[in-house]
Amino acid sequence: MASKIKGDELLKYITEQVVTYIDTPKDIRREKRLQTRESWQYRWFGMIPFSIHLWVDRTRLRREQKKHLPHKVKEFV
Repeated sequence: MASKIKGDELLKYITEQVVTYIDTPKDIRREKRLQTRESWQYRWFGMIPFSIHLWVDRTRLRREQKKHLPHKVKEFV
């Protein structure tokens, strides 16, 4: 009997989702899909491209900072 109740709730939920999908205009559905869609890199590989991008940016920034630092001047004691 408990599985019957869960089945009814599931059917009700699915029906509500289908009705809301049908009631929304096609343009709004398309805009919503395009806004929430991630780029293909993140969909296929997760956070790996993002972490590589951060790592490359940090190393590039550090190299630029090292170029612009003045050379150490020897201190006389």
